[in-house]
Amino acid sequence: MISTDPLWQQRRFGGTQRQDDRRSPFQRDKGRVLHSAAFRRLQSKTQVLGVGMNDFYRTRLTHSIEAAQIGTGLNAQLRDKHPEVAPLLDDPLIEALCLAHDIGHPPFGHGGEVALNFMMREHGGFEGNGQTFRILTQLEPYTQDYGMDLTRRTLLGVLKYPVLHGRVASKGGHSLPANFRQLKASDWLPAKAVFDEDSDILDWVLAPLEAEQKALFQSISQHPGENGHRRARYRSLDCSIMELADDIAYSVHDLEDAIVLGILQPDLWQEEVVTELESRGPFDPPTLERLSRDLFCPQQYRRKEAIGTLVNGLVCAVTLKPQPGLSAPLLAQRAVLDDDYRVLLKVLKGFVLRNVVQKPEVQLLEFKGQQIVMELFEAFGSDPKRLLPRPTATLWQQHVAEGASGNRVIADYISGLTDDFAARLHGNLFGAGSGNLFELQSRL
Repeated sequence: MISTDPLWQQRRFGGTQRQDDRRSPFQRDKGRVLHSAAFRRLQSKTQVLGVGMNDFYRTRLTHSIEAAQIGTGLNAQLRDKHPEVAPLLDDPLIEALCLAHDIGHPPFGHGGEVALNFMMREHGGFEGNGQTFRILTQLEPYTQDYGMDLTRRTLLGVLKYPVLHGRVASKGGHSLPANFRQLKASDWLPAKAVFDEDSDILDWVLAPLEAEQKALFQSISQHPGENGHRRARYRSLDCSIMELADDIAYSVHDLEDAIVLGILQPDLWQEEVVTELESRGPFDPPTLERLSRDLFCPQQYRRKEAIGTLVNGLVCAVTLKPQPGLSAPLLAQRAVLDDDYRVLLKVLKGFVLRNVVQKPEVQLLEFKGQQIVMELFEAFGSDPKRLLPRPTATLWQQHVAEGASGNRVIADYISGLTDDFAARLHGNLFGAGSGNLFELQSRL
């Protein structure tokens, strides 16, 4: 039977075990995520389509809940197919990871992420996964100094990129735009990493690993990608399950939203998906034809049946693949899909990306949010002690007094705003009307 080092269940602070609390450490971690303010704010953060456009489609909150449900389904399949690793697979742990995986994403989706990365370009950058790690370990006020104080293993599981920003970020750079309006988002995509100032916490999380295993686990790609950044090569078993659940939820459920809202049409589906899957996908022609017909059927139950078929097929196709050189139980293998279903997921992700995420109407909303975030950052940076909420201004002063950049505090604050609150705050700062400043202050 595979066993893991008890150190993985340790917490940095530890606190006290409440009387008669019979939950496992990972059940407690799930509870802390579920009851956090950072998690609740996901109800008003953009998933793909802007919050408030319609009350049907997913927000980041509902997406995260659906990913958690898919994650437990993946666990069930892996227990059945690989009983030798069953002792490692913990449902509350995977649920905690899926519920937490997006809490670091700022308002306005990837537009907000690019905006903050641009504003932080000389101060360590910004990236949503790195911010998730920061919220879990420092910012969420479950404890005074340790964030939610989650177990090592849960923190290992959220590390999609267990490397520091300075190791993977491009050393070059694009020329600065003349003003915010001219910022080209693709030039300022963030490096996927933990922020350099959080290196001590990253070292604590990885402390149970032997030096050789840690070095290999944190190795990076030899060549930079299209954006000039390098990438982490590995992630833990738990993280690979969470990421797969995230991809399935994103690809299939965002597809459903777009079909219901009339963004996607049958002829486009036929041209870009069906023709691609006919030659190399997991479905025979009659099944593919039925799925296509049901997805665009006006009868909702038939569409839900088709969505369920896609999700179930992807979940049931999960298996484990060794990670060469890594022998630690939590690192030795990662969850992947069988080849045919890997093709299906790739085709669905590409279809949603091209025809929903990159649709001009959606990009207009991202651009607007991007401008709001940059203008908020510029305003707060101009006079932090005057404009930031008092607790945040005090924290800014502490950082500056210690020789650190106060800009990270501003990024922390703005990234925690919901779409709606960021827009109203921007209106109060720059709009012609005065707004209800006292109501606004009560929420700061």
